[in-house]
Amino acid sequence: MKKLLKPFFLNLFFLFLTFQLTSCFKAEEKGKEQAKASDPTLITAESLTVNKNGLSHESIVIKTVHGNIEFKLYPKKAPNTVTRIIKLTNDGFYDGIKFHRVVPNFVIQAGDPSGTGSGGSGKKLKAEFNDAQHIKGTVAMARTNDPDSADSQFYIALNTLPHLDGKYTVFGQVVDGLDIINKVKQGDVIISMVFNKN
Repeated sequence: MKKLLKPFFLNLFFLFLTFQLTSCFKAEEKGKEQAKASDPTLITAESLTVNKNGLSHESIVIKTVHGNIEFKLYPKKAPNTVTRIIKLTNDGFYDGIKFHRVVPNFVIQAGDPSGTGSGGSGKKLKAEFNDAQHIKGTVAMARTNDPDSADSQFYIALNTLPHLDGKYTVFGQVVDGLDIINKVKQGDVIISMVFNKN
């Protein structure tokens, strides 16, 4: 009798365990859906519309003392990065942050609240390397030597930089203000950064 009960209880235990795990996964998915529904500012890359070049109709405008820099996004090439950048922008994260790195004929870089080049939002992003090339006005994520270390810092290319292609997550392209990016100096502040639904 004991020999018959042992497999029965073992099967019952595994059935219970399977049920619990399934419930946990369903609860986690439901939590994600509720978080998305309860945050009206959460705009995902999937909700953006794109043109034939893969650039979004929506844009982000960086207001500086020199004028505005407008860039469009690559939601299909870098969906997680685009979603994060839109969220940080809508949260006002970039407002008042300095361009902490300016290298003539190379890049201007911002996105670090500490202004040192080593800070960020505290949430790392997995790399989304893609086939977008670094031309003047390309917007991409800055990172350390770890490919998955991008956070909130981004740079704008001041020139064609083919040696960076496929090594950094490109998520946008400047469409207005190419003359402005050359005027940005180290220490200049992002007055505001705004997502436009267009």
